Amino acid sequence: MNIINEMHLRFPGKSVNESFSRSAVSAFVMELDPTISELADIKTAVSEAVTNCIVHGYRRAPGTVYIDAKITDEKELIIKIRDKGVGIADVKEAMKPLFTTAEDEERAGLGFAVMQSFMDSVSVRSELGKGTAVTLKKRIISVG
Repeated sequence: MNIINEMHLRFPGKSVNESFSRSAVSAFVMELDPTISELADIKTAVSEAVTNCIVHGYRRAPGTVYIDAKITDEKELIIKIRDKGVGIADVKEAMKPLFTTAEDEERAGLGFAVMQSFMDSVSVRSELGKGTAVTLKKRIISVG
């Protein structure tokens, strides 16, 4: 597997930048000519991961969100979204549907489940006090 293209972004962890992240990643993946469905899946997963950085990683305090995306010669998109926030004490528990650390009642605790349903694979690494990195992978299927 060889990397044929890559991008690196960093931006303030503010809710207004969540839509920017979706748009940037979707523009980046366009060279693979994804279907509308594949593009929607990618945008949704990116949105969930970035929102997790903002809401849970930084708990709405100032912080930076980092996105590194790569495209391989096997038409696989690899996206790493990370923060340098509080980290996750128990990743396995956090990935269970309905689990949330949010203090408000608005959060359903489905972020990781949504990411897993739309991507081929989702992996999470986290260290308390140092942050969390979510790696999303999706192979783009050619229809031609």
